[in-house]
Amino acid sequence: MIRPLVAVLLLASTPAAAQDAPPDLSGFWGPVFDFGEPAPDMLAKLPPDTVLVEDTGVVEFPRGEYGGLELTEEALARAESWQPEDEFALERVCLPPSIIYALQGPFPFEIHQTDELIVIRNEYFDQVRLVFMDGREAPEGYPHSKMGFSTGHWEGDELVIETSHIAVSTITNNGLDHSDQVRMIERYRVDETTGRLVATQWFSDPRMLANNGARWIEWELREGEHVYPYECDPSFALEYSASAPE
Repeated sequence: MIRPLVAVLLLASTPAAAQDAPPDLSGFWGPVFDFGEPAPDMLAKLPPDTVLVEDTGVVEFPRGEYGGLELTEEALARAESWQPEDEFALERVCLPPSIIYALQGPFPFEIHQTDELIVIRNEYFDQVRLVFMDGREAPEGYPHSKMGFSTGHWEGDELVIETSHIAVSTITNNGLDHSDQVRMIERYRVDETTGRLVATQWFSDPRMLANNGARWIEWELREGEHVYPYECDPSFALEYSASAPE
């Protein structure tokens, strides 16, 4: 009877937070391109009227293809006037995209996790995200930026991040832009079978989209690797202009 009693006392003295500690996602996560099937239970948590946009990784849609996203008149007019060579103008070639597009790209990131703050350091354009885990809200007048304002919480083994205050940028790499009204919700967890970090990225923008979009993304943990400086050099835009056909 002594040993069971000791076990009960030890369990009772352990803080609840320690018993229910969330998973540690810290580390270097590299993109993978041989995706498994999206987890049905994670897809089931996506809001209604959401289409799964399959452009994750190196996939790029041709002009006029938006993966099932339904564009408003404003968004369609902008997309139809878009020219790919505009992206290689000297003033635009090193302009970073927002997290809406950057998240799905073929670049790694590092996660540094604490109870109150999660820092996500992206290699793509040296972008850094701060995810506040302490329940705070965006201060009045908080400015829009490419990374936005992110708050997070845990739902069991899933990290849920909601991001607002995102500056105007691209959704797909063929002229479809989002407005500064866009909102994004991500869900992350480690797959028990593969050990991969998997996520759904959901976004909504009533000004530019008549429905909602989502992506399924996967990464693998790579021990001993680190994020490298991106250091975009705009001079390659001049090389592109010189080699472009007349």
